[in-house]
Amino acid sequence: MFRDSFRTVLAGLIAAPLWAGDLPYAEPVFRDNPSAQIELGRLLFYDPVLSGSGTVSCATCHHPKFATGDGVSLGIGDGGIGLGPDRVADADNLPEQRVPRNAPPLFNLGATEFTTFFHDGRLEEDASRASGIRTPLGREMESGFASALSAQAMFPVLSPDEMAGHYTENDVARAVRQGLLTGQGGAWDILAGRIEDIPGYRTRFDTVIGSEPIHFTDISDAIAAFLGFEWRGVASPFDLYLRNGTEMEPAAMRGMDLFYGKADCAACHSGRFQTDQEFYAIAMPQIGPGKAARFESHARDTGRMRVTGKASDAYAFRTPPLRNVAQTAPYGHAGAYATLEGVVRHHLDPVAALKSYDISQAVMPGFDADDLRVLDDPQEMAAIAAANVLEPQVLSDEEVSDLIAFLNALTDPQSIRGALGIPDSVPSGLPVDR
Repeated sequence: MFRDSFRTVLAGLIAAPLWAGDLPYAEPVFRDNPSAQIELGRLLFYDPVLSGSGTVSCATCHHPKFATGDGVSLGIGDGGIGLGPDRVADADNLPEQRVPRNAPPLFNLGATEFTTFFHDGRLEEDASRASGIRTPLGREMESGFASALSAQAMFPVLSPDEMAGHYTENDVARAVRQGLLTGQGGAWDILAGRIEDIPGYRTRFDTVIGSEPIHFTDISDAIAAFLGFEWRGVASPFDLYLRNGTEMEPAAMRGMDLFYGKADCAACHSGRFQTDQEFYAIAMPQIGPGKAARFESHARDTGRMRVTGKASDAYAFRTPPLRNVAQTAPYGHAGAYATLEGVVRHHLDPVAALKSYDISQAVMPGFDADDLRVLDDPQEMAAIAAANVLEPQVLSDEEVSDLIAFLNALTDPQSIRGALGIPDSVPSGLPVDR
């Protein structure tokens, strides 16, 4: 009875259009007729030209080979060589530190449900602001982005650790260090000029925007169009069950009952993509350099509190969506857990899991960083534990196994492969990560 009523309620949602103005995911138009803007965004996504040093693309940390992530807990952006777990520090251009947060997957970001971005939600749609978007840039935020997704796509280029580069190694890095991010002469302006000067991009932009000079929002809008098209994961066994009653394997069916019943996972992992887009402190272990300004010496990451300034938001992070979750390890804002079972068991008793956490559960290749600072700080560990909002619960090993079976049933293999794939080359002529 529960399964039938649950399927009836959710089937109506799944059958509805998933992207504003678009047909449902399964329509072949998405495969056969990508627009000029989507194809342009594809090239820009894989092109290192948008990094300060010309060595890092969006795909370096969000690669289809690793289910749109990078397969590690905390990656190396600028100053790295290689891809995924094989990426190491460049001995001739050492990174300043690891990227402080885990690279989130990119599935379904074109859906209208996604209006808040990053682990701490520091960028989100806000109709009360002139730009339509609330960001850490405040009043300096430029107007003209087609969506918050468009703006989100262009914040990594402002990060020294991700794409901008070291203090003085290139013009983008210098602009970022001087606080010149937007406006004439800012980092975004410099990168728009680079794209303008590449004939292969100028010709393609002529098709999309006409002969107008290329603005940074034109670049980000194209990347957002590509992101919204390429990785749409809504054809999993779970979707097929909701749409037409095709039952999943027995363990997954039992796991679904637990997910929406006894285990109460759906209290936070609700909606079409198993996220309520809200923020919760669940005592996730903090590893790596933390989220700190360069003048700060701590390795803390207080999550949502860095955005709102509210003590009640300390150590709270956004509920992650769960489509293709079985393919997107490691898990947590800092990638503390290398396995799906590890992060599921953390939810059963977050404080106990925090206290017993062993960093061997992470995937930390690359250079020798000081990754244990918070784990070795009793005061900070106590603060993380005190902020936890999840009550302990007991599930048997069999129930945990069933939950994991259900999470595996959220996998859509086609969306992991992507619609268009990796281009053979990019207009800048720079190497494409494969």
